[in-house]
Amino acid sequence: MELHQLMEMGDMETTTFGPLDKYVPANDNKAASGDDLLYDFLPTADGGVSFSRRERLGDWMQTYTGRKFWPMDPRADEVLIEDIAHSLSLQCRYAGHCLRFYSVAEHSVHLARHLRWQGVEVALWGLLHDASEAYLVDVPRPVKPHLPGYKEAESKVMAAVCERFGLSSTMPAVVHDADNRIIGDELVNLAPMDWHARYDDPLGVNIRCWYPAQAEEEFLATFEALMDCRARGME
Repeated sequence: MELHQLMEMGDMETTTFGPLDKYVPANDNKAASGDDLLYDFLPTADGGVSFSRRERLGDWMQTYTGRKFWPMDPRADEVLIEDIAHSLSLQCRYAGHCLRFYSVAEHSVHLARHLRWQGVEVALWGLLHDASEAYLVDVPRPVKPHLPGYKEAESKVMAAVCERFGLSSTMPAVVHDADNRIIGDELVNLAPMDWHARYDDPLGVNIRCWYPAQAEEEFLATFEALMDCRARGME
């Protein structure tokens, strides 16, 4: 089945994102060099510069594309969109306590498409707002405050993501608001409970529960289309 047949975008036209049926994942990152060291550059008394080596903080993890990534010491040039898309497509929202598998990647695509009318940059932030979870996993909201160091690590990885893709360092308020409101749409995939009543202002998106491979493809297609819009100077 072609991608344009798989695309289900509610009331949003496929043309919003341009031709997606010939999408080929693309990124200008190179394979990791294997250099595990950073360099500190220090001024010398004679006005010159000296440098000293320092090891990367923590250990590295292997990514889907076979690269090294230091989650405690992230670099923008080691962030790869294919790694993000693949990892998020295999991670289930709500720690897996859903009626059907529903990925972080699909959640992100719905946000991006809903926010497209707010501008390309906002939509990109919506697509990538959970990108740090590709390297730190999706931790349930009640758990995060009780994991020492997690918020700091999350901030560092997101800073690297923002630098890599040229996003503002602060999440737009409209993205944060949509990330909360979409919970109201996602409740159809959870067993009914009293707390659901708090989310009475949903976005109105249709949760599809895509298979991981489709979620990955939709994520990459949306990213490529938004980057193309940006390159053409579209708002």
